[in-house]
Amino acid sequence: QVQLVESGGGLVQAGGSLRLDCGVSGSIFSINTMSWYRQAPGKSRELVATIGISGGNMDYADSVKGRFTIARDKDKGVVFLEMNNLKPEDTAVYYCNLKGFLGRYQPTEYWGPGTQVTVSS
Repeated sequence: QVQLVESGGGLVQAGGSLRLDCGVSGSIFSINTMSWYRQAPGKSRELVATIGISGGNMDYADSVKGRFTIARDKDKGVVFLEMNNLKPEDTAVYYCNLKGFLGRYQPTEYWGPGTQVTVSS
């Protein structure tokens, strides 16, 4: 069973920075992409950033371009989201997401439990 474990959320003042890490445990046939989503109170979940498992093909929501960076930390074995110049509107629960395959023709998707990010003004 694959599990995603997130860490790094917390409370920060506007203009500050946070780094979110997502680790993967368990076995899986292959991973296509890993992503960060977020959900603010009263809003639907939205894609923040995604990265191909080879470490390339990054994509970002327009609202975070130039402020957030998604990358792989091979030494720690995690995918992280570096968030700079945080704004109050970045306040949300952030979820790690994995899309891959359990077998050659068995696509699958996993979610982490979420980590709270709160940005005070």
